[in-house]
Amino acid sequence: MSAQVTAASGWKRFWERGGWWRAVLLAVVYIALYLATGQLVGLIFGSQVDDENPLADVPTIFFGTALAIIVGSVLLLLFAGSLGWLRELFGRQPIGGRWWMWIAPVIVLAAALLRIFGTDYSRYSVGVVVAIYLTGLFVGFAEELLTRGLAVNLLRKGGYSERMVMLLSSLIFSLLHSVNLLTGQPPLTVLFTMGFTFVFGVAMYLTLRVTGSLIWPILLHAITDPSTMLAVGGVDETHGSVNQLATLAGTSTYLYLLLAIVAIFLVRDRVGRKDAVPGLVTPEGIGSAS
Repeated sequence: MSAQVTAASGWKRFWERGGWWRAVLLAVVYIALYLATGQLVGLIFGSQVDDENPLADVPTIFFGTALAIIVGSVLLLLFAGSLGWLRELFGRQPIGGRWWMWIAPVIVLAAALLRIFGTDYSRYSVGVVVAIYLTGLFVGFAEELLTRGLAVNLLRKGGYSERMVMLLSSLIFSLLHSVNLLTGQPPLTVLFTMGFTFVFGVAMYLTLRVTGSLIWPILLHAITDPSTMLAVGGVDETHGSVNQLATLAGTSTYLYLLLAIVAIFLVRDRVGRKDAVPGLVTPEGIGSAS
């Protein structure tokens, strides 16, 4: 019994030290398990998947995309639970946001709504649309729990400034998508996806800060991916819809980029500082520590 307690406390102490390399290690282990799960699912249920069209039908969506993400979500929850971090991950953030950070969730929500109303749903069955949005919920949960939850927590425990927490967690989020190369996607498409996910990651970090809860990045992420997939007809595709509303949503990429540049200059605080008041949202954010 004492050996088990010692091992458990050693496990917790290891992760409580935090640091960028532990955050990267966790992401690498997660993506390896995710890919391994996908391979196993493919071996068992490959006959149920349409390799040419990832949105072909419900079985293709479930076995081709959703199941591995669901397994990944469970593994991340078990990991966080083993460290006793669930309350601090899903509770109130230890540092608040500033008024200008509200720009991030507004852009994300507006872009998602434009795609939702700009999608030609006649191309899909009701089952496919429902399956895509349910899958999106797990995508948002897993990717946000990993990057804006666990990675941010590890970086803060490592003593990094919030600017570095923002940049490093967004970089980890971006690098996760480099594995799309393994699926045969063209390198330029993967590079574009990585660039987009980096600036989108910054927007999700700002959303985390200004809302004070991990739930909101999860929910916004959960409608972003499926609305994009349905609008363009694929996963991590770069071509847009002919619908004007969906095309207009594509301009959000430039807004994310501009917001990320601004955030680099304005995000300057550090968790643990006396002026890092939880839940603080004040007009003085611009030009001051935030």
